Amino acid sequence: MPSMSAHADQLLKKIEDRTARIGIVGLGYVGLPLSKALLENGYSVIGFDVDTKKIKAIEAGESYIQHLGNDFFKMLQTTDKFIGSDDPGVLADADAILLCVPTPLGKHNDPDLSYVLESTRMVAGTLREGQLVVLESTTYPGTTRNEMKPILDESGLTCGEDYFLAYSPEREDPGSAGRSAGEIPKLVGGIDDASTRISMALYERVVAKAHEVSSAEIAESAKLLENIYRSVNIALVNEMKTVLTDMDIDIWEVVDAASTKPFGFQAFYPGPGLGGHCIPIDPYYLTWKAKEVGRPTRFIELAGEVNTAMPRYVIHRLSEALNMDSIALRGAKILVIGIAYKKNVDDNRETPAAEIIEQLAELGGDISYHDPHLPRFPEMRKYDLNLESVNLDQKTISESDCVLIITDHDAVDYAMIGEHAKLIVDTRNAMARVPEEGIRGRLVKA
Repeated sequence: MPSMSAHADQLLKKIEDRTARIGIVGLGYVGLPLSKALLENGYSVIGFDVDTKKIKAIEAGESYIQHLGNDFFKMLQTTDKFIGSDDPGVLADADAILLCVPTPLGKHNDPDLSYVLESTRMVAGTLREGQLVVLESTTYPGTTRNEMKPILDESGLTCGEDYFLAYSPEREDPGSAGRSAGEIPKLVGGIDDASTRISMALYERVVAKAHEVSSAEIAESAKLLENIYRSVNIALVNEMKTVLTDMDIDIWEVVDAASTKPFGFQAFYPGPGLGGHCIPIDPYYLTWKAKEVGRPTRFIELAGEVNTAMPRYVIHRLSEALNMDSIALRGAKILVIGIAYKKNVDDNRETPAAEIIEQLAELGGDISYHDPHLPRFPEMRKYDLNLESVNLDQKTISESDCVLIITDHDAVDYAMIGEHAKLIVDTRNAMARVPEEGIRGRLVKA
């Protein structure tokens, strides 16, 4: 193993004896679970976020990410192992700085690296000898080396000797049991050998398994492959749903039947569209980068087209269902169940519910929603829906012309919906948990 610089040896020792202070940039759905894993494994954490509301919530011990639990936020408020601040100067005291910032899309589905680049410039402003910088945000291959490193190099420090730089993609799955940050294997790829070795030393002490790859570009590409794989397979089953529905064949039963094969098949399920920060966005990072080398990405782009068309398909099915009851969409009272992008979380990032609700409202629908995890529809980058969750009771259900299930939260009383709804349009097969005799109105799967 090649020898490392004195700064590398010193940082490695701090990581190994857990005296290293870890800075987290971005205290959201990635940064806070990672902070939790670090704290649980004996490290001190310096948390930074530009959102002052988050810092004030942490200081008050108030939860703003439901699945992490109230006890975790109370712990952050009282422990001397965590500092939360909106002052970037605090990062000068960190030995390792992990960037957990958004990487959204621009207006034309082009990568928006503004958060990554601004955070990198901020870190460069206080960069010192013996610091490790790791990007966790999903991005296209070459971002860490070609976009971040030149900014950090402007400090006059040398990467691999004075400071260290790596990429280790987040693999968060909010709200899923057994998939907390500390339980998910982590990919680690450095810009150089020293950066990889130091990063591995940190992550292997924090997560269930750290897997070393040969470069940052391998780790960046692997993260994209993971999410493109899901996007393509979801598109496949969504397209099959539209075809089989016209044949009066239940796609959900078809998937369950195919799942009996013990090899060569993995179950993916249809839905009203893609949500979350990764799957609707990440494939476009590769399609954009592929243009630099003159390669088409028709397969990936087609999957994106299929998935982004699903909200329109849901609206079409709902409109048809109302017509069967001689009810026009304009003026129809539609109760939406669930606005989170997945069940049992308070996360609405890129939720298809936003587009569906906006389009239904533009078509004249009288829209209300119920979500036990999101009492108010949070403002989004593309949508600002001024709605609050209504109570789910017999009166609300029976007075609606249609109940549209977009997110199948477990905390919803589907039996009550089945008993009192005139028409149910179900995009998640949520009503399968209610006995057939318990559904008195008409059920349409979409």
